[in-house]
Amino acid sequence: MSLIRIRELSKSFPGVRALDSVSVDIEAGSCHALMGENGAGKSTLGKILSGLYQPDSGTITLDGKPVKFRSPRDATDVGIGMVHQELLFCENLSVAENLNLHLPPSNGPFYNFHEAHRRAITFLETIGADVDPDQTVGGLSVAKQQLVQIAGAIALGARVLIFDEPTSSLSQGEAERLMHLIDDLKAKGVTCIYVSHRLDEVFRICDRVTVLRDGKLVDTKDVKDVDRAALIAMMVGRALDLSATPQQIQEGAKEMLVVKQLRDEPRIKEISFTAHAGEIVGLAGLVGAGRTETLEALFGLDKCEATSITLKGQPYKPQSPADSLKHGLGLIPEDRKRHGLVLMMNARQNISLPILGRLSRVGFLKRQEERSLAKQYFERLRVKAPSIDSGANGLSGGNQQKLVLAKWVAAQCDVLLVDEPTRGVDVGAKAEIHALLREQAAQGKCIVLASSELPELLALCNRILVMREGSIVGEIEGAKADEKTVMRMMAGVAVA
Repeated sequence: MSLIRIRELSKSFPGVRALDSVSVDIEAGSCHALMGENGAGKSTLGKILSGLYQPDSGTITLDGKPVKFRSPRDATDVGIGMVHQELLFCENLSVAENLNLHLPPSNGPFYNFHEAHRRAITFLETIGADVDPDQTVGGLSVAKQQLVQIAGAIALGARVLIFDEPTSSLSQGEAERLMHLIDDLKAKGVTCIYVSHRLDEVFRICDRVTVLRDGKLVDTKDVKDVDRAALIAMMVGRALDLSATPQQIQEGAKEMLVVKQLRDEPRIKEISFTAHAGEIVGLAGLVGAGRTETLEALFGLDKCEATSITLKGQPYKPQSPADSLKHGLGLIPEDRKRHGLVLMMNARQNISLPILGRLSRVGFLKRQEERSLAKQYFERLRVKAPSIDSGANGLSGGNQQKLVLAKWVAAQCDVLLVDEPTRGVDVGAKAEIHALLREQAAQGKCIVLASSELPELLALCNRILVMREGSIVGEIEGAKADEKTVMRMMAGVAVA
């Protein structure tokens, strides 16, 4: 039986038709996936259902009754909650205080901390979350913050939960625990709407799948009636080659980056490795292994010590990001919103930001050259936006990620440190990003790639360095690597 009926729903933003006459039925007690490329309209549909956006036209019925949401509170009042990809909290407040923001408990004119604590424990126990109610939310891991979001939604009586890319920042183990929690919620009769790019997760927990492309409905099918190839074809509308393997590097390739005994206690105990021109070297490891910290230290974001670092044959000491860029070393960061982009700038300004010196003459920006460069990389990475002057904060997450890559590829760095390049992007964008990284390596660039997705490392890397607790515990050639071997090394079951 359909709990939610969506009919002819449309939504436009300046220059973009985000949804175009979309109709979907969502059955009670099911897990319904929304899939599509970045900018297809998945998150927009989820945000309309949660009251964050209002549609331009179309109708929504819940239990056969028409509903209109003018705010998230309207949606909450009828039992619809949302677990956002970008977590929304007052990070300086405790878990208990965040969970009671909707209805603060009071004792006369005073806030009742005891009652807030008691309520929070009840909310968290409802979903089996092992979280300290008195801990500050900002001090929690992303996985625990998501549990707090889910507990808060269930506490408000949510019978429909919308998950927007819930595993984009989770480790494999944390994602699996979330899958089990969603199974439990379904068993309790909660209807789940699951927005994701990850095919394995959709086949693991979802009953039906709706595919959107360019704001339009492609089709809705039972998950058991489609396979991976069919689903990808529905999403991207074109053939993709997902079977690529690491490309060969030239014999005797130049050593571009030689790191000896890099230390930044307690996060980096001792790291030594060499990366060559035309090579993609992967960093694998569980959360907390030190992958991101290693890249940030090499880029000059953190103070570190090393016996020696050689960059393009010359001694190098990380001082600052600006100094690293002058030496031809760039970093594509893990967190695109906080570290990868200036969200209040437009796309053109973000792309040109690292190379303003190259695009300037006697202190004045050569605007025509800037526009030409931005347009070139905009088209090359298939960024979906009305124009190069579109605001970065108005782009979908995947298109923001493409913008970060465009920015650093335009900088033409000889050594590129890349951290989680495809986090939160669709399968089509992932293939394009992989092709871009291979292209950079083929041009003689050296790439050091950190990723939590083992298939990505296996598809791209000539060598994989396995990290655990701030040290490299093993190295394996990309052509000889497999997921099981790398995972065992990551977990310490076998050390090479």
